[in-house]
Amino acid sequence: MASALARRAGGSPAAALWAAARGFASVGSDIVSAAPGVSLQKARSWDEGVATKFSTTPLKDIFHGKKVVIFGLQGAYTGAKDAIEFYGDLDGSFHKSLDLEIDLSAALLGRRSHRWSAFVDDGKIKAFNVEKAPSDFKVSGAEVILDQI
Repeated sequence: MASALARRAGGSPAAALWAAARGFASVGSDIVSAAPGVSLQKARSWDEGVATKFSTTPLKDIFHGKKVVIFGLQGAYTGAKDAIEFYGDLDGSFHKSLDLEIDLSAALLGRRSHRWSAFVDDGKIKAFNVEKAPSDFKVSGAEVILDQI
């Protein structure tokens, strides 16, 4: 667990202790249970959103029975690509439930998500990486998470 915390928090023992104290979701936890009742909104065009009444997708439908790589970013994603599904945490409830919210009001950005990545297999977090600082991009990138799968 300590090595998972250290890897998740950027590698240093101090960062691992900070992450443990903050209560982040961790390797082995069920991501759906960690965020009960939370749904995410699939990225789509405005017209598609209107046609579906801006419906949301429950986390169980996104994660259970599937292998999923998920990235947490500070800003919203507004486009969509073929073969990759993008979801937005429209009210921040997913990140709040996982204790991955950060207040960047000092930088005039308000409440955002920490930058993070995870590999989830059938709802269980198998790999989890959280950057130590909002400007860091050391442990949450695709090349890191792909090496962990």
